[in-house]
Amino acid sequence: MESALNQLTDKLTKAFGDRLVSVVLYGSAAAGDHHEGFSDLNVLCVLDQVTPRELAQSEPVFRWWREKGNPSPLLLSEHEVATSTDCFAIEFHDIKAHHRILQGKDVITHLQVDDSFYRAQVEHDLRAKLLRLRQKASGALSDKDALRRLLADSISTFCVLFRHALILNGVAAKSKKRDVVEQARETFGIDPLPFTKLLDLREERLKPRDVEPQGLLDSYLKEISIVIDAVDRLEK
Repeated sequence: MESALNQLTDKLTKAFGDRLVSVVLYGSAAAGDHHEGFSDLNVLCVLDQVTPRELAQSEPVFRWWREKGNPSPLLLSEHEVATSTDCFAIEFHDIKAHHRILQGKDVITHLQVDDSFYRAQVEHDLRAKLLRLRQKASGALSDKDALRRLLADSISTFCVLFRHALILNGVAAKSKKRDVVEQARETFGIDPLPFTKLLDLREERLKPRDVEPQGLLDSYLKEISIVIDAVDRLEK
């Protein structure tokens, strides 16, 4: 991981020179919950401006990074970082909570996140991800392997959103996925079993044949809806 991050930082520095303001690692790798093989390395790249010139220069670096199995870095200008926290409250709260400056200026530590639309964003993202999961599941019900992969791929996103639902409820939410599931059980009364099974599957503690995906889908959807309803009941 460290070697890959060092290579990325070197490539970004060569591509952008003094226009590179900051390179920031965030997400599970910065939170100590990174698992080699199935966790992404998430990086924020901050430039003094983002024009077609910068996009063209980022292309070979980002392609190389994707080929290593990671999502393309987020590419933002310093001005955008300072002015977009209201519409990306979830993302910036996560970055502020767990980040590591790999190169350049610290644009995160003293950043003030605007929570004006925070509750609405959490509910929106929960509902949108649930709808998307249903859509994809409807095309995979007859293929148990595909359904298992779909469910395992979704668990990380729902753990992130559950964490923010907990924060909105005044809970000092933890960062690791299993801790978040347990806190969601305590706070919202969900059954943690569908989530722990999927985490076990994702981390290869369970073999795929030991997970019956259709029944798991039913309970998984129900428990996600409990959290959505709890967020919906919060003061608007």
